[in-house]
Amino acid sequence: MPEFKNKASPDTIYQKPQTKVDDFSFNHQVVDVFPDMIERSVPGYANIIDGVGRLAAKFAVPNTLIYDLGCSLGAVSLSIAKHNRQPNVQIVGVDNSSAMVERCQRHVDSYNYESPISITEADIVDFKLDKSSVIVMNFTLQFIKPKFRDALMAKLFDALVPGGILILSEKIKLGHAEMDSAIIDLHHDFKRENGYSNLEISQKRTALENVMILDEYSSHEKRLLTIGFEAVSIWYQQFNFVSFFAIKGQ
Repeated sequence: MPEFKNKASPDTIYQKPQTKVDDFSFNHQVVDVFPDMIERSVPGYANIIDGVGRLAAKFAVPNTLIYDLGCSLGAVSLSIAKHNRQPNVQIVGVDNSSAMVERCQRHVDSYNYESPISITEADIVDFKLDKSSVIVMNFTLQFIKPKFRDALMAKLFDALVPGGILILSEKIKLGHAEMDSAIIDLHHDFKRENGYSNLEISQKRTALENVMILDEYSSHEKRLLTIGFEAVSIWYQQFNFVSFFAIKGQ
């Protein structure tokens, strides 16, 4: 995974008791600690970032765009740029957080890969997509309101060239109460082992409750196949953090 050249601040956002826990947002406070937060919160994150770059490289087509939708600080964009060997491929990162976009542009500009990376501030629900061979949404769809998800996925399908792929990484529900409970416990253990307290875990969960709405994998798969993707497959999973990709038929 591309390293952040300016060391991130440690994530202490939920370290102290809060009278009222506000809904989570990707504001300046989160941006300042984001690399530390994501590394300590998402199992296998570095493996996912590297794998997305390698997978994208296998499907990249010359003279097309590659989109990183919900690009945060550009880790996916940089991984794709690192692994891409196709000529005339431009990587476009899109995020609706002005704080993220500002920091992301500085971050990607500090690297010098052959494939150019441009960062745009926009709402991906409304953003117009041009011809692309790869589209990535890395832990992004879960923050999109469910009523917009079908139309958004259909828009991505239409933008892909034949043989193109959509890569989605998501935290999912397992659809079985006992299984979900066991996996949540394992994830909380993972966060404790990475230095988060029970208070931090509890307050962060409250902050995300209304803004991060999870689907089951079967719902993702059904949505993508119904839209017209030829096949959908998981390529990486740890606990209930899953990365999968869908291919558009020729």
